[in-house]
Amino acid sequence: MRTHLKLPRRSFLGLLFLFSLSTSALYFIYSAPGIVNEYLFMVQARSIQIKENVRSIGAQVLEQVVRGAYSSVNGTDYAYDFDISEPYAQTTTYLPEGFTYLPNQRCPERLPSMKGPVDMNMSEISLEDVERSLLEEDGSLGSGGHWKPQDCVPRWKVAILVPFRNRHEHLPILFRHLVPALQRQRIQFGFYIIEQVRNEPFNRAMLFNVGFKEAMKDLDWDCMVFHDVDHILENDHNYYGCGDMPRHFAVKLNKYYYMLPYNEFFGGVSGLTVEQFQKINGFPNAFWGWGGEDDDLWNRVQFAGYSVSRPPGDLGRYMSIPHHHRGEVQFLGRYTLLRQSKERQGLDGLNNLVYIPQVSRRRLYTNVTVNLSRELAPVADSAPEASEPRLTLSGS
Repeated sequence: MRTHLKLPRRSFLGLLFLFSLSTSALYFIYSAPGIVNEYLFMVQARSIQIKENVRSIGAQVLEQVVRGAYSSVNGTDYAYDFDISEPYAQTTTYLPEGFTYLPNQRCPERLPSMKGPVDMNMSEISLEDVERSLLEEDGSLGSGGHWKPQDCVPRWKVAILVPFRNRHEHLPILFRHLVPALQRQRIQFGFYIIEQVRNEPFNRAMLFNVGFKEAMKDLDWDCMVFHDVDHILENDHNYYGCGDMPRHFAVKLNKYYYMLPYNEFFGGVSGLTVEQFQKINGFPNAFWGWGGEDDDLWNRVQFAGYSVSRPPGDLGRYMSIPHHHRGEVQFLGRYTLLRQSKERQGLDGLNNLVYIPQVSRRRLYTNVTVNLSRELAPVADSAPEASEPRLTLSGS
């Protein structure tokens, strides 16, 4: 006689509850924190915006009170000019229309071709359509997304490095906006899409290091711009050349209410000269997943004796392309690594990176495909300047 194992209904419901609870816990541990942190940035930026609005309103009220009191006593308006505008308002003069320069002269930084606010179009489009449109506008755009002005000598040779995985709808939108803007700035440039394959957590920082090494094999670039694929600049007066100090371009993002979430924020789009990037030993390789690598880069810049420059006023405005997919998992070990930034700077970066790339030339960019793993960037267990606890890749 066949017997059947019967699970009591109460036990089945209990197991179902425990399974649901455990999966929810895993979600909030690995995925939700990244979402929560993003919303936290939004709240921080919103609070800053409210403070600025209160300050502005208070200044306006004070102005009206002073003007009214002065007028009632003297019968004339108060002559003082109240300036409640942004403290970093754009004051730079751009060259007038029709200004001429010779092909053997260096390209001016403030050209009349730079029109300021960019026409934003976030609608999805195919890469082929963008390529066709850009080549119709300027047929001199070369293989690998390389371009050089013909009417002057470029001030900067800029490699645009874009870390990438499964954002195929974002690439055409980025090219549609950024290529014409850089051409108007008369910057020599080339695009490098560094694509991570397989199933390891996304390592944005290591991809940037790979992109740097591969770009330098191509050309003697003097400036590197590290650019997220979903960040679209809103003003082409935000000049993509480097400077004496590392540059943070994406200061004001729309999803953060165009406010800087915190002073050490260094995310989205940044630029360093080749010399600066080599001096800080590049990005850290040990940040697997969402968050932390930009804060570590900020630390490295400070430890190397640099400060971060930012564009004035509203020039650093960017719009984020809407996402249609799940974000990357959170890297839980980032706080441990950030506490060890100074000790790790000489151990983890450009100097310990090993990788095997697959490089292909497309019309709008050079594609560098890599399969990353923790074994490709080994970190020494100890060093004379290192402090306890022992340094490891995971930060645990």
